[in-house]
Amino acid sequence: MSTTAVRSPAEFEEQIQRYLYERSEEGRAVRVGEKEISEQAAIVARYADLFSREQLRALQAEEERVDAEQREWLYRLRKTCEGGLLAAELAERDDELENAILAARVEFKGEEMPLRTAQAKLAVLAGYADRHELGEIYHEASARFNEQRLDLLRAYEELEGDLSGEPDPIARSEEEKQISMRELAAMLEAANQAIEERFLGLREKWFERLLGPEREEQPSSAHFSYVRRLSPLESIYTKERATDVCLETVSALGFDMAKTSISLDLDDRPQKAPRACVIASDPPRVVHLITRAQGGLHDYQAFLHEAGHALHYASVDPRLPYTFRRISRDHALTEIYSYICEAITREPGWHAQHFGLSDHGARENAEATVFLESALFRRYTAKLQFELDFWADFEHAGTQSEDYARRLTASVGMVYKPDGHLADMDAGFYSADYLRAWIRHAQLRSYLEQEVGEDWWRSAETGEILRKLFAEGTRPTSEEIAARLGFEPLDTAPLVAELNT
Repeated sequence: MSTTAVRSPAEFEEQIQRYLYERSEEGRAVRVGEKEISEQAAIVARYADLFSREQLRALQAEEERVDAEQREWLYRLRKTCEGGLLAAELAERDDELENAILAARVEFKGEEMPLRTAQAKLAVLAGYADRHELGEIYHEASARFNEQRLDLLRAYEELEGDLSGEPDPIARSEEEKQISMRELAAMLEAANQAIEERFLGLREKWFERLLGPEREEQPSSAHFSYVRRLSPLESIYTKERATDVCLETVSALGFDMAKTSISLDLDDRPQKAPRACVIASDPPRVVHLITRAQGGLHDYQAFLHEAGHALHYASVDPRLPYTFRRISRDHALTEIYSYICEAITREPGWHAQHFGLSDHGARENAEATVFLESALFRRYTAKLQFELDFWADFEHAGTQSEDYARRLTASVGMVYKPDGHLADMDAGFYSADYLRAWIRHAQLRSYLEQEVGEDWWRSAETGEILRKLFAEGTRPTSEEIAARLGFEPLDTAPLVAELNT
């Protein structure tokens, strides 16, 4: 009779580093279109002896015996062990769904294309009617996977509840994030009300300019990526200049990306996911920044957003334990740094400096970015509200949700469909992490304006402040950063002021 090996916490961490590296690199290859088949299950199988309930119990027992510093390290290792057990059970089904989506094809005006290509094409199609038509085709094809998505969610939820000992998914996330989700949602709703008048005025102005007079009163959400790209301004924010301008922008903060471990993947491939990302396979040694430029201001915003992530991970103190270089309780901390870098595109001076615009033109285009930021903030607030209700009554979840459609349509002013909620749902209440980062980056921006001045966005002094934060890796929480900046965690006043500009 064989026995399961139980590793010491240090031995377990060492193996976790190898395991997460392999899974990250596999995910990267699929995401960027280098591979058309995901083989995560094979990696999980190679590390089958790493994850067991015995190992989970051993880490938990050790966690209960040590001091606070060691306890946090062990807590994160334990949660990683839980994640490994989930993957061991469900990686094949994950691969099955991912590969089915990768294999899916749609036809538009006589051209057959992968589903991801259709999604990316929505951002660049000039014709309003064409975008609406392709949006309907894409949405219908995506929704065909909803049964699989829901079945997989159910399987994950059942197993995660069993492994963690907490059957309530909201309570489970609150314990991990160390926050009250309902309190967060209430504060965000108040902030949304505070910016609503300004948002509605901006929406009317920029829908007219971006979508034209032929638009419906409530356009389909198929037009969202086109609006977000500010496509009619494409001639100013060209695809060709995006990389150089963004590298110059981070250079002004004192960061030379060419001298870091960051690998840039900027190529356009048919199966490359249109959503930019960073994959920190082994920070600070191996960090990938991935974008799919299509022209328009969003290319610049996406690059700078991901540059914040990449610089954070690439600047981590290599002497930290692997756990505090790579593993976090949630994503709210690193999203602060992505948001503060992206916020540079809301500075009129940045538009004037890099694109030769007049003061008036720079202010106008910076205003457009405030509109986009408000729309995204409102969208994610509605997503969090929906997800809280969804998980509170998960037993009755289905492949359609009128609540999703109602909330998001009302928040943004675009029509969302009830069967879009499963494709729009990120794991682990990521919406809450984004929203906490929205609050925190505005607090950080306010702090930088006070400490550095109005030109914080092109000052090496800002870079020095950020570099000290980056060096701490994933160890602090978002709420600890708020305290250092002199703010309460849920103080939305800086964010409301920024979006009411």
